[in-house]
Amino acid sequence: MPRFRVALFLTAGLVAGSVLLSGGQAEDAKAGWVTVKGQVTFAKAPEAKPVDVQVDKAHCLSKGKLFYETIQVKKESKGLKNVVVWIRPDTKDRKDVFPKNKIKPGLVDAKPVTHVIDQPCCQFIPRILAVRAGDGLEVKNSSPVPHNINYKGDNAFNVTVPAGMSHKMAQPFTPSAVPVPFECSIHPWMNGRIRVFEHPYFAVTDEDGKFEIKDVPAGDWRIVYWHEEGFHKGRDGILGFPVAVAGATTELKPLEYELPPVNPPAK
Repeated sequence: MPRFRVALFLTAGLVAGSVLLSGGQAEDAKAGWVTVKGQVTFAKAPEAKPVDVQVDKAHCLSKGKLFYETIQVKKESKGLKNVVVWIRPDTKDRKDVFPKNKIKPGLVDAKPVTHVIDQPCCQFIPRILAVRAGDGLEVKNSSPVPHNINYKGDNAFNVTVPAGMSHKMAQPFTPSAVPVPFECSIHPWMNGRIRVFEHPYFAVTDEDGKFEIKDVPAGDWRIVYWHEEGFHKGRDGILGFPVAVAGATTELKPLEYELPPVNPPAK
């Protein structure tokens, strides 16, 4: 069986049976533009760790205890939230970038998007973002207490955002091969990460661990899963896993996320 039909931990395939497509879907399928869907799960949700709030207690605890939100697993679906998923070339060269001539026309120079992060009750919402180079960022503070945003990427800034106000990043996002951290210096438990891509083929899993990436070119690619605690399967997952993209929709089997060990064995 050809290699691109087999992936040790991922299996891509068309949904069995006959599927009725809308005109637009049929045209996309004919042209080779595919929607990739999947779900990321986590075997056992860790016990939520409460935050020891020492600043602005009246407001920060007004809706109940705060908990660290690094690993968020929904009990019913076992879905792992905030996993960034993206498509990359089917090579083992870390420097390879998504070929521009493979991006769907109309998405190559797509209109920039302004992403919004809010701080309504002493947590960033969202705290994990995936954006495209050229996009913008606005940080809102819809709470009654001041917050701070310390963004540590290119065009770094560190500003206080008064209650009810907002701050717009002066320059657009620039490409980054590593996640860009941001935090609130006033409330030290508040932090997050932003991944910046040079192509449109990425997504962030929702509370059920589900994701959807549209208009992926048909063919053999790799799919990468990254959580702020590390890549799926650690070092072995940095370059992703082979996936065959075809048809109108390629629906992947649920992936059970494996975080890298805290102290990996020496090689």
